[in-house]
Amino acid sequence: MKFGIFFELSVPKPWSERSEHQVYFNALEQAELADELGFDQVWAVEHHFLEEYSHCSAPEVFLTAVAMRTKRIRIGHGVMLVLPPFNHPVRCAERAAALDILSNGRLEFGTGRSATWTELGGFNCDPDLTKEMWDESLRAIPKMWTQEIFSWQGKHFSVPPRCVIPKPLQKPHPPLWVAVTSPETAIQAAERGIGCLGVSVGTPKEYEERVKAYRRVIRECEPVGEFVNEQVNGVTFLYVDENEEEARLWGSKLVYTFSLLAAHFTGVSSIYPTPAYKVPGLLFALRREQEQRSSPTAAASSDGGIIREGMAIGTPETVIKQIKLWEEIGVDRMVFLLNAGEVIPQEKVLRSLRLFAEHVMPKFDAEAARARDSRARAAR
Repeated sequence: MKFGIFFELSVPKPWSERSEHQVYFNALEQAELADELGFDQVWAVEHHFLEEYSHCSAPEVFLTAVAMRTKRIRIGHGVMLVLPPFNHPVRCAERAAALDILSNGRLEFGTGRSATWTELGGFNCDPDLTKEMWDESLRAIPKMWTQEIFSWQGKHFSVPPRCVIPKPLQKPHPPLWVAVTSPETAIQAAERGIGCLGVSVGTPKEYEERVKAYRRVIRECEPVGEFVNEQVNGVTFLYVDENEEEARLWGSKLVYTFSLLAAHFTGVSSIYPTPAYKVPGLLFALRREQEQRSSPTAAASSDGGIIREGMAIGTPETVIKQIKLWEEIGVDRMVFLLNAGEVIPQEKVLRSLRLFAEHVMPKFDAEAARARDSRARAAR
């Protein structure tokens, strides 16, 4: 089992002239350390108009900065919104290929379609059409990367014969993923032979059937790209401390703050009833817990059940037990949210990462531990 980190780049109010700058550069420092410690992937979302919750509207710029500061960690678009009203598919292919080149072939290409009315309405994007827009773009983009001359005549976009450049460094192309919030989407990922990028903060039990269905269906898939990317990522929160009470104190602040910021946004189905959005995405996964909390003070004094099974919050021993639950259901990689609204001081976030890498990671990823030790010896 391997591990990654996941960035929303949330910027809490009140804002100052340097608020976004601080959040961006704290994230870059975290990514650099994750690379040194042996984490396998770093992902950044694409969101628009989501004040405080996510100021990551140009993830390819942030991820390029990450690529320039790191050497081995994989660079994940988590995800690029490939719907034509947001991003023309040709521009998606071009920007992704450039990032793959600049990262020396480390790109993981995650795709998605947005889960908030704030975003879809802002781009005048019809929620009923997002699934078919995503599917059309997903099938076209690998062809842009692999065909010398590409042309397309589809329902949602068309391109006359053109050479789409640059081409990605990875051949035939970077691994393909989709953001998965429901069993239905996990099946659709498997049918297309692409990675299952879990972006709902669920428990291992909630993921278990999803993982089984994905493994079963992908064996008979018709890949949209040139190869099958059979990988399952889960996502949860990470905070490690030698003291269990201290870990739960800061971990509950992290979970509470994330869910509080997410609760300000409106899901598609509550504004625009549509079968295209049956379940909430990552933004709304913890709203129920947030509503049970009356104040940040209460969240700080007791987690009150907000820390759920499978969250990597606690001492190293506790976190090992929680990660084993994910390993047992067949998840390939856990990707962690490290902070929300900068509620955890940066020095504590970095210390948590180090404790995880030192005490937890070797129990699951011996290869990463050996590589980290080798780098440490070389640095001495």
